[in-house]
Amino acid sequence: MTAPVKRTLLVTSALPYANGAPHVGHMLEYVQTDIWVRFQRMRGHDCLFIWASDAHGTPIMLKARQEGIEPEQLIERVGAEQRRDFGEFDISYDNFHTTHSDENREVTYEIYRRLVAGGHIRRETIVQAYDEQAKMFLPDRYVRGTCPRCSALDQYGDSCEVCGATYTPADLLNAVSVVSGTTPVQKQSEHLFFKLGDFEPMLRDWTSGDRLQSSVTAKLGEWFSAGLRDWDISRDEPYFGFEIPGETGKYFYVWLDAPVGYLSSLLQYCRRTGRDFDQYWKPDSAAEVYHFIGKDIVYFHTLFWPAVLVGAGYRPPTSVFAHGFLTVNGLKMSKSRGTLISARTWLDHLPAEYLRYYFASRLGDGVEDLDLNLDDFVAKVNSDIVGKLVNIASRCAGFIARGSAGRLASTLADAALQGEFAAAGERVAALYEGRDLAGAMREIMALTDRANLYIDQQKPWLMAKDPARAAEVQAVCTQGINLFRVLAVYLKPVMPKLAAGAEKFLGLPAQAWADAATPLLDTTINAYEPLATRVDPAAVKSLLAASAESLKPVGVPEAAANPAEPVAPPAKLSIDDFMKVDLRIARIDSAELVEGADKLLKLGVDLGELGKRQIFAGIRSAYEPAQLVGRLTVVVANLAPRKMRFGLSEGMVLAAGPGGQEIFVLSPDAGATPGMKVK
Repeated sequence: MTAPVKRTLLVTSALPYANGAPHVGHMLEYVQTDIWVRFQRMRGHDCLFIWASDAHGTPIMLKARQEGIEPEQLIERVGAEQRRDFGEFDISYDNFHTTHSDENREVTYEIYRRLVAGGHIRRETIVQAYDEQAKMFLPDRYVRGTCPRCSALDQYGDSCEVCGATYTPADLLNAVSVVSGTTPVQKQSEHLFFKLGDFEPMLRDWTSGDRLQSSVTAKLGEWFSAGLRDWDISRDEPYFGFEIPGETGKYFYVWLDAPVGYLSSLLQYCRRTGRDFDQYWKPDSAAEVYHFIGKDIVYFHTLFWPAVLVGAGYRPPTSVFAHGFLTVNGLKMSKSRGTLISARTWLDHLPAEYLRYYFASRLGDGVEDLDLNLDDFVAKVNSDIVGKLVNIASRCAGFIARGSAGRLASTLADAALQGEFAAAGERVAALYEGRDLAGAMREIMALTDRANLYIDQQKPWLMAKDPARAAEVQAVCTQGINLFRVLAVYLKPVMPKLAAGAEKFLGLPAQAWADAATPLLDTTINAYEPLATRVDPAAVKSLLAASAESLKPVGVPEAAANPAEPVAPPAKLSIDDFMKVDLRIARIDSAELVEGADKLLKLGVDLGELGKRQIFAGIRSAYEPAQLVGRLTVVVANLAPRKMRFGLSEGMVLAAGPGGQEIFVLSPDAGATPGMKVK
């Protein structure tokens, strides 16, 4: 292997909000970040993982008030819970601070002072929703009501989750304050705005090239075309945060001082360790800075944040990497919607390391959503880790212990095969570097299969029956142990505990990436102890039982929840309910692939007198788009529109089959016409 040039890297995850302990949806990002950081360190790079809790804002203020405690007490308690769970998930951060800190106040004030001096802050009087009973201005999401476009009930004050419309709280019908339940009024207030448009040329240049994912770059193009809006950076009292210097009753909006937490946490770390803060954030810094974030905060991290940094005399990030959302057994992860499994609940029932591996096996370099299918989780861990990987070590260790007193042979039985495994290190490293963790896991598991095939072909259990072949058995099993050792090194960023167990078994110090190239020969290994055990489906059932309330879909009655299952079926439909479904004949006028979606096709359908619509259908595995154009099919025409990441889906195409390539779109008999009702 070629030794890479040593790099200096600063890596962050998005700041977890300090109003609750993390759930497995949060852990997806932190595990992804940690795997990348561990890989960089194994390659010999100087890589810091720095982050903090996001400790300001209205939700924290209100939750603390509800609990009868001070906000500082809440964030201290939650911070302890976060550190506990991060530690047990093996998140190897160098510093985890809080945005409610002296360092963050110091850096935030300095950034604001520089932005004001540069002429990048302006004032404007705006109108906002105001709760007269609570005596506070309301964030958009603290106003709920009826959507002014589709009349969907109980929608947020900024957008409709049913039809995707965006609006202001003043546009909502029957609006109420989430805080007091009263009808808000409209009230004027002067606010401070960051002039984002001042930085458009810089941002266009910074976002060009390959520093961002292609789908993110495409979305930025839409935002640039729509025009960059100035950003409101102030909030009125009462508010939990930093008061704005020189203002009365005004506080910095959390989205100004939250990302500053990346700098202030590093500042605390540097002051504690003697590191040079400026080497990371000065404009001409040679260090690399990477942010791992969820796709929902791309706007802040790719437009607002780089502009604030440059406006304040700092350098922008090297790259920002976004990921999709996590669902569990198809259910959206959402604390506000009550559909989550807490990290603590997972740790109480299942090993964190197995979830780390499952996440890695599903995470590519894009922003697609990821589903934690628990049946698939059990099958994958039991097959890949227990049935394949550690099986190599356990099979070979026994023969080495019994036939060679635990000592490995002085030569390999198949040096060429060992060379293939060592040479694969650069391929696997390139996949880790590009954050294609799923690709890296496929490569590692393909090598694992190759190692098991070698052992199966050599059949040391048959050789061992002949005492004269003891040296052959030792050589073959030494080969197997060395192949396992390489695989354990390659998997170490993902499964550090398993790798540490392998190092102990082999009598090795902590392994770096380059160590995989050197065979382990003529040395005594320790007695083998199980490095992984099978996942018991009963543990998964216990996990679901412990999370039954949070996994129950909104609207499912209490009696419908089975504590052993994540989702219980609703009551059976009556014939009257079924007759409400409006099935219509539709002609498929267009069909195309959906970039970034493995299962979807975007269909344009003609419903005759009902007009034309766009429908996203999960039939890509069974049909090429050209096969569908011109065909008649059956559509649920009165399904409420559904806002998806790729656009608005305005119906459902009926199909049947077990899945995969065996999906069959329903087609009517001859004589049917678009718009015809199906009875």
